[in-house]
Amino acid sequence: MPAVPEPAPGRPPHARLTRLGVGLLTLALMLGLGWVDRWLGGASPTAYGVLFLPVSVLTALWVRPGDLLVAPVVLPIGFAVGLLPVVDGDRGPGSYAMGLLTALATQAVWLYAGTLAAALLVLARRVVLVAHRRTARSRRHPAAS
Repeated sequence: MPAVPEPAPGRPPHARLTRLGVGLLTLALMLGLGWVDRWLGGASPTAYGVLFLPVSVLTALWVRPGDLLVAPVVLPIGFAVGLLPVVDGDRGPGSYAMGLLTALATQAVWLYAGTLAAALLVLARRVVLVAHRRTARSRRHPAAS
């Protein structure tokens, strides 16, 4: 079995997740961070929003090149699911729904910032991937360019 090369210092690991893996990772991380925020920080939606930013960056960096477009799509879903333990809904389902909608509205800046960061990283990775493919194609077929 060939040895897996170690990534260079300062570079992300070579782990690449499929769209299902990215979805599950994002949902699990955000739900876990929501529970940690509730237990440790007294359910602070702002702290939860700040924790969303590194999850967004990791998601955009670890997705497979073929599944790049799924990262910015799954992040808002993960953000909303992770808010479930953070919101205050002590008076029943209606109160819980209003708490979730209020938290989504008041913490939208974190949601947009994380999703925008992931979208920009995905776009940059896609541009590099396309440029790399064009370079490789022009080296194989120099007369075609």
